[in-house]
Amino acid sequence: MSMKRTNVYADPEDLAIIKEAAKRRGISEAEIIRQGIHLAAMANRVWDEPLFSRTFEGAGRTLSKSEVRDTVAEAVRRETGSGSGSAA
Repeated sequence: MSMKRTNVYADPEDLAIIKEAAKRRGISEAEIIRQGIHLAAMANRVWDEPLFSRTFEGAGRTLSKSEVRDTVAEAVRRETGSGSGSAA
C-alpha cells in the first residue's frame, strides 16, 4: 500500500493518549493515527448512491408489531417451503 506523508497539528493530550495506547497495544503511534484518519475519511465519505435508494410498496403507514411478525413469518414459510404452522 502506497502512503503519502502529511503534517497535522494535534492536541498534546490526544497525542499522550495515542502514545499510551500504542505502547499498551504494541503498535506504532503512526498506525493508530492512520486508523483514525481512515475512520474520519469513511465517516465523511459521500456515496454515489444513497443508502436507501430503492423504494418499496407498502401500506403507507407504520405497521404494527403483529403485522411485522406475520409478514416475516409468511416470508420464512415461503423460503422454507413450510405450508403452515406458527413461528415459535
